[in-house]
Amino acid sequence: MQKRIMVSTRKGLFELAKRGMGWAIKDAHFLGDNVTLALHDPRDGTDYAALNHGHFGIKLHRRDKGKKKWVEIASPKYPEKPEGLEDKDGWGNDVKWTNQLIWALEIGGPKQKGTVWAGTMPGGLFRSNDKGKTWELMESLWRHPDRNKWLGGGADIPGIHSICVDPRSPDSVRVAISCGGVWATADGGKSWAQSAHGMKFGDGPGADEPDAQDPHMMVQCAGEPEKFWVQHHAGIFKSVNDGKNWTEVKAKPSSFGFAVAVHPEDAKTAWFVPGIKDEKRIPVGGALVVTRTKDGGKTFKSLKKGLPQKNAYDLVFRHGLALDETGKKLAMGSTTGNVWVSENSGDAWKLVSGTLPPVHAVRWA
Repeated sequence: MQKRIMVSTRKGLFELAKRGMGWAIKDAHFLGDNVTLALHDPRDGTDYAALNHGHFGIKLHRRDKGKKKWVEIASPKYPEKPEGLEDKDGWGNDVKWTNQLIWALEIGGPKQKGTVWAGTMPGGLFRSNDKGKTWELMESLWRHPDRNKWLGGGADIPGIHSICVDPRSPDSVRVAISCGGVWATADGGKSWAQSAHGMKFGDGPGADEPDAQDPHMMVQCAGEPEKFWVQHHAGIFKSVNDGKNWTEVKAKPSSFGFAVAVHPEDAKTAWFVPGIKDEKRIPVGGALVVTRTKDGGKTFKSLKKGLPQKNAYDLVFRHGLALDETGKKLAMGSTTGNVWVSENSGDAWKLVSGTLPPVHAVRWA
């Protein structure tokens, strides 16, 4: 049973716990530091926290089960760029072979204790089989010739922000890349293939080019693992055949957003946080809502009870919406430092704190 919520913010990692009838801040870690992401591993109780110290680089910390102290562990590191290699991204800019952000953290399969995956900017995928003591770059993806087509999204450099490890086989993994599409492996990372077919980025030339697609977040249904949802820059897409093909879904008040969550057993039920796209990244009409579909995207309901409906300018990042293992409890954090929890599938929300630093991510633990 997941009893904690880990909130990664611009100035620390905060742990929320249930107290009486509500939720409250129980503990704080790395105060003043930029914690970009956290992960709880239910297989052995380990917690991980990724930090971005800017000039001083990317750091990764681990806290073992039952321990209070966090220890620094190895951070995913790129190899030296070969001398004389011309390596440019889709914009024509030189690719820096340095870890600039840990943008995704996921555990491996149930029987792969100690295996953790990390997605980074500028597009490298790493795997550790020893709880972060050492990391292996997925060379087959990093050196794929199509990597140089990746453009990158808001950060203008490509990055892996979503990792889905198939519950049927830990060798089957899919990753989503900002303006790089969706990539899949069925052999544990030995080979990769583009899997964004059917996605469409507007109506201009090359709008349906898989390598140009900009998925903002991708999730896989654990109980129906052949089914996926993607919140894309240009809309909402779903796949019912292992990501081989994607179809667009329309939602109101907007199909634009960053976050998406899917029910662990029912793939037809999913949640999104809509906004106005591109340079107007705020809730539509200044009213914050969460949209939910229960019929695979045929219809959507705007869930707003307990959420601000006037003068609300909260932006919820990719990892700012999380669903617990029961499929009933949701946590959501915004760039304005607001954190809400719903214990009835989003029908009603309660504000936990409105004074936290900007929230990068929330995670049940």
